[in-house]
Amino acid sequence: MTLPAETGTEARSQVRKKNILTVRAVLFDMDGTLVDSTAVVEQVWAEFAARYGLDYAEILRTAHGVQARDTVRRFAPAGADTDALTEELGGMERTRTEGVVALPGAEAFLRALPADAVALVTSADRALADVRMRAARLEMPATAVTAESVSRGKPDPEGYLKAAALLGFGPEDVVVFEDAPAGIAAARAAGMRTVVVGDGGGSPAEGLPRIADYTAMAVAVTQDDDGQRAITLEF
Repeated sequence: MTLPAETGTEARSQVRKKNILTVRAVLFDMDGTLVDSTAVVEQVWAEFAARYGLDYAEILRTAHGVQARDTVRRFAPAGADTDALTEELGGMERTRTEGVVALPGAEAFLRALPADAVALVTSADRALADVRMRAARLEMPATAVTAESVSRGKPDPEGYLKAAALLGFGPEDVVVFEDAPAGIAAARAAGMRTVVVGDGGGSPAEGLPRIADYTAMAVAVTQDDDGQRAITLEF
């Protein structure tokens, strides 16, 4: 690339630098990270808000990346059966898949990674995760930590720590791909390197590398000096 002579160093500093990460495993959130399910999620929470006269914008602002049960408990009126409401909303989400698609490049990226070095960590329950991944035509990782797998949902780091342990790695060995403030906070609290997907993430995303999608992701699987497998990501 030839830079304008009048800009010199200033122009060179504006050229996007490549990020290179070498890890042993890759952890993914699902909604907004691998799967675009925005239309369905917004539709379901809009119906919930309308039913009880709640602030729809506030629900959306705080619900993303958080277990549905936690959002229902926060916003449902006093005396409501939160377990029944959570199950009802879950049923609505499981039967609505129109518009659910994979993020660009997600399928190729997943296929390029060693299957035993990948885990899904989602606030959805297993049934919904299966529905969404299938609708997006993405293969479900063999290791998946879903809502019923943890005692505390995001932003607690339990899910990410459990996923890394199931794969046999420590927090320092993995990278997390996340899009939501609660999920990013969970990954950072777990002590894991984190890449933000999309243009959101709020304050927890400050200072972190960011991608729009996976179309520019390059993957190389090699062995390090100790003979252990290393996964190098360049983006």
